[in-house]
Amino acid sequence: MAKTFEECLVDTRKVEAVINRNLFIACAIITIVAMAMVVIEFFSRGNFFPSRIGFFYVGVLFIYSAHKELLRWLGEKETRRAGEFFLYSWIGLTLLFYVINFWTKDYYSTSLEGKPLGCISEAALITLEVAAIFFLARISKVIKLFSMRKNKKR
Repeated sequence: MAKTFEECLVDTRKVEAVINRNLFIACAIITIVAMAMVVIEFFSRGNFFPSRIGFFYVGVLFIYSAHKELLRWLGEKETRRAGEFFLYSWIGLTLLFYVINFWTKDYYSTSLEGKPLGCISEAALITLEVAAIFFLARISKVIKLFSMRKNKKR
């Protein structure tokens, strides 16, 4: 006997929910690794090469966020907002870098040889990119809410 559309949708939601949990775990691990690399780069003052992990990290985070929005549009009612962890972590870390650098009179903005370092700028850029992903997800949620409201009026 063939499955109904509703049965297929329920099955799809279950599979996609598992995938989304796995993507969250992957993002959490990559976040910790990326932050550790950026922290080491910051405090080493140029003794380590720049991590350059930002593009990869933001790409993986975008895939996770887009997949989570897909689940929302499929009708998943899960309200867990664990993705905010990524944004708040980056905001905290970047703010900490700025405060430490301020109190040390730009000590962490230059290498031991006096060359300018871009670690704080890289952390700030990653933070703003993560914030943009978060913002896009919020826009998607609002659009979904308005579409539900519009459909209920019909």
